[in-house]
Amino acid sequence: MKKGTISRRHFLKLVGGAAAAGTMVGVLPVAAKQAMSQFEPYVIPPEEALPGKANWYATVCRMCPAGCGIMVRTINGRAKKIEGNPVFPLNQGKLCARGQAGLQALYNPDRLKNAVRQTGGRGSRQFEPLYWEEAVTAVLDKLETTDPAKITFFAGVMPDSLHYLVSQWLAAIGAPPPIQYDLLAALNGRAVSAQAAETLFGSDQQPVYDIANADMVFSFGANFAETWLSPVAYNLGYGQFRGQAGGRGFFVQFEPRLSATATAADQWVPVRPGSEGLVALALGRIIVEERLGRSGTFAQTFAGMYRGIDVETVAGASNISADRLNELAHILADADRPVVIPGGYAAGQTNGYTSYLAIQSLNLILSRLGRSGGVHLSPSPPAESLTTAPAPNSFADVLDLIERMQAGDVEMLFIHGANPVYELPQTAGFKEALANVPLVVSFSSFVDETAVQSDLILPDDTYLESWGYQIPTPGADRPAVANQQPIVERLYDTRSTGGVILELAQQMGGAAAEALPWASERLFIEDVTGALFHSSLSPYNANTAAEFWAAFRQYGGWWAHRELRHEPEPVGFENKPLPVPAPRFDGAPGEYPFFFYPYPNVNLSDGRGANLPWLQEAPEPMTTARWSTWVEVNPETAHKYGLKNNDVVKLISPHGEIEAVVVEFPGIRPDVLAVPVGQGHEDYGRYAQKRGSNPMDLLGTATDPDSGALAWGATRVRLERTGKTHRLARLESIHGEGREKLT
Repeated sequence: MKKGTISRRHFLKLVGGAAAAGTMVGVLPVAAKQAMSQFEPYVIPPEEALPGKANWYATVCRMCPAGCGIMVRTINGRAKKIEGNPVFPLNQGKLCARGQAGLQALYNPDRLKNAVRQTGGRGSRQFEPLYWEEAVTAVLDKLETTDPAKITFFAGVMPDSLHYLVSQWLAAIGAPPPIQYDLLAALNGRAVSAQAAETLFGSDQQPVYDIANADMVFSFGANFAETWLSPVAYNLGYGQFRGQAGGRGFFVQFEPRLSATATAADQWVPVRPGSEGLVALALGRIIVEERLGRSGTFAQTFAGMYRGIDVETVAGASNISADRLNELAHILADADRPVVIPGGYAAGQTNGYTSYLAIQSLNLILSRLGRSGGVHLSPSPPAESLTTAPAPNSFADVLDLIERMQAGDVEMLFIHGANPVYELPQTAGFKEALANVPLVVSFSSFVDETAVQSDLILPDDTYLESWGYQIPTPGADRPAVANQQPIVERLYDTRSTGGVILELAQQMGGAAAEALPWASERLFIEDVTGALFHSSLSPYNANTAAEFWAAFRQYGGWWAHRELRHEPEPVGFENKPLPVPAPRFDGAPGEYPFFFYPYPNVNLSDGRGANLPWLQEAPEPMTTARWSTWVEVNPETAHKYGLKNNDVVKLISPHGEIEAVVVEFPGIRPDVLAVPVGQGHEDYGRYAQKRGSNPMDLLGTATDPDSGALAWGATRVRLERTGKTHRLARLESIHGEGREKLT
């Protein structure tokens, strides 16, 4: 066995003697071999499968786009427990609360159980069940009479396998490529990060920050302990960062609110919103001017990037004194292996893109590109057929789509994995523009705010019932492909979206059928992942393509058996001043005195977890609140307005207003009001709807002009008392006060 490979015995030991032994390469019983050609687990189990005995199956988590490997325990064909896959390199057996809650997506009582047509008009909630053949025929009939240029596929961040099928199908029929956009991607700054990487490194692959091997981390709003990009992988890295043999790493977090990530830092710097890039420029100016750090004369090569930067001016703009900036610059430069991370909040400003460039430039002058403990790019698997989906589209692209919808230039709109009616600011007008689209088809598994405005709902299988693959980005320290396979037979009369696309292509014939020649998703996955069979980097031995396919499912994917990082090439750095314009905010300070800070809820994410009671019940780590919408108010501000915990206040912006329950929170700047995203659903099932407020209702369509990203942090608000109170459900409320009655 090659060095670094995984022995089958060791794998079974890691997963607790999982019954995956029944599908071991080379020792498969005949009955098991026959059953493996079908969905697993078996409808009629092989003789050696004992009733009541647990079986473990490897697949990939899809509760967020990170792509963590998971193991699912099943008993008698029912999924019972989800854990991390101990051999998958990204998460190494660990899993977050959202991943654990995936079972409630599978068994949720509000899942659609079949395809439906809305008979009373959009928004009527009057649904008529459809046979799938009838639903597919309705879509085909419309496709035949529609100009392909007027067909749009709008999606959240899709699995790489689905993006491949959708993009190939659209290209074959002459339609534009899919638009990918969802609120979590915007809050994480995915599009801005990819665009900055394209500028600086000539690649739009997400940078990977090697926290594990760093001894100093400066993070500008990257909440990697919560929801940022790949939180499980970064938490693993953080654990190694703190437990280094040479001493405990040092961590500084720049953020206007004390998040769960900031509480883990050695120093929290409550930076003024929108000044993150300016602070990075000031730190760089001090480092190159005073010739700090261990990079020798290299930093002087790019001293021109900081020409004209006045540290005192930055101090005034950021509310960080010049002495403090000087102290921080020395702390950063004196480290042996520092790494600087631009996060989602920095990207959510009108100067987000230029701030990203300024923050990333610190890694350049400190010589941290491609170094251990520095910055890398997500490595790609060695197979041309396996490519990652492109970075999400910008908010400007979404606004352009809305304009085309309003003008009648979109005649068919497919929506998958996104809820734009809920996620986009109401001022964008997406819901109103839908009225001009003749046919709207949703693939949602639930009747959410967007699905209820659709004509047809073709409910997708859950990820525990369907096939796929995911190439994690940001990735681990080596190329990896996570396998997605059915863990249980589908519970209801649903179909996977990829399977529907394949069926449409086959029935359309011609170029579409040629582009997607596979009869099923399973055959598609087996075909494209088979390109990895001959790779010398494989972690397991397989003598035939069939054995490789069995091992690919057994182990939960493929990954290189050794570390293989992708070093970025600094092609876009220029020795000229880095421009970081002052941020702009909607709302005059005199009328709207507070910066508004909407942040992704660690449990509910961007609202996609609000229909799962496990996640509703889990307390937010900083406030212990749950089941509602609250606003975090500095005690100084609360005293000024005569407010206390559980008071209901009204937040008003130039674009809208919401109500929220006061939580006095000392870990926030007095001029900032923070509200978690995720509540305020009008639909989306019994656990989500009519609960709290949607903070997106306060936002306008302010956009970063350089990247087209939504400037979700660029709104000001004012605070008004309502005279009402609402006892918020907190972890301390042992009798359950504050939970609204579930209907």
